Amino acid sequence: MCREKDINKLFDSMTDYFQGDKKRIFHFTKVFTLAGMIGGLEQLDENELFILRTAALVHDIGIKPSEKKYGSCTGKQQELEGPPVAEKMLTNLDFPSEVISRVSYLVAHHHTYNNIDGMDYQILVEADLIVNMEEDCLSNEAIKSCIDKVFKTESGTRLCKNIFLAHG
Repeated sequence: MCREKDINKLFDSMTDYFQGDKKRIFHFTKVFTLAGMIGGLEQLDENELFILRTAALVHDIGIKPSEKKYGSCTGKQQELEGPPVAEKMLTNLDFPSEVISRVSYLVAHHHTYNNIDGMDYQILVEADLIVNMEEDCLSNEAIKSCIDKVFKTESGTRLCKNIFLAHG
């Protein structure tokens, strides 16, 4: 299996899925980039990194069905509605079942910040939070609090501090 080819096909499928929604396309692109960088710095093995990168691309796939079903897209709604859509897309792209299973779990929990089990989950949360901090223009105080409460990886913590809290 050529994993980079699979990632590229998934990226293309996600741009089709969110066609015309540049905000959402750029969001998952940024999360994907940061997750891959943090995962590499944290020395995830090849399989963990593939799962992480896959999950980063589809983590917000539940937005569209949530908006259609509820008229909104809270984190909990995304976690509920996203996994079946992600599973269908990944199945159609012939991703391995064990990858689909873990990615589905990550999509179903990426807005849940307690009981994080696994480096892929931790890094996905950190990458998504960093992007959300920038997009939502969080205050330094809110960023510091988030780092203290949620961040666990050395690389994600350093990156977040370098982006938002470095002075000089």
